[in-house]
Amino acid sequence: MIKIEQGSKGFSKEYWNENYSEPEDMDGVFNAKNHAVYLKNFFDLENVEVKSMIDLGHGLGYLLREFYKTFSPQNAWGIEPSEHAFLQSQKLLKSYDIKLENSDLLSWCKKKWQGKKAIDLGICTGVIHYLPEDEIKQILPVLAKRVRYLYFSVPTNRELDRQIDEMDFFDPYAIRRSKSKYLNLLKPHFSIVSSRVLESKNFYWEDNTRFTDLLFRF
Repeated sequence: MIKIEQGSKGFSKEYWNENYSEPEDMDGVFNAKNHAVYLKNFFDLENVEVKSMIDLGHGLGYLLREFYKTFSPQNAWGIEPSEHAFLQSQKLLKSYDIKLENSDLLSWCKKKWQGKKAIDLGICTGVIHYLPEDEIKQILPVLAKRVRYLYFSVPTNRELDRQIDEMDFFDPYAIRRSKSKYLNLLKPHFSIVSSRVLESKNFYWEDNTRFTDLLFRF
């Protein structure tokens, strides 16, 4: 058993070897293309164009690669705090025009953003449950200012329980929070448009959003 680490600053090589020894079985790896195609079809249905994207904790890079291939953005970035995963992702993504940075999410939020416009699409999957609440409260308002749409997922305490019961997998690094806790953290900054899809409240709201099926907005 490896030592418990502070996930907000990235994990060691031992963590990745223990938890991603078979990455082809992981969500966001074996089904990375499905994630990208789902969002592309959903955005096409609502006439949402993606010219820029960033993966906010891209890990080994599989999901970022498929999103880049599917959306073909003019500009793309990825940040990842774990040195081991970052080096692995550089190998995987070397053929693509994606700017990669070995940085944790809070540090990225504290740096002045050099882009002239907001990023059309942010990807933040399997990241937030490793961060302490005080960091999340600093991060979310910055993301809402820099990213128009966020492809977001985080396991609540119920999903973490199901991982134990159904997959015999216990994640000692995950911070357990309820659904209501996450919704309260998100509510001031993002609106839920669809499954995994958030819209920043800094750019659009009900009177001018492209997602006009307001019944499904939370």
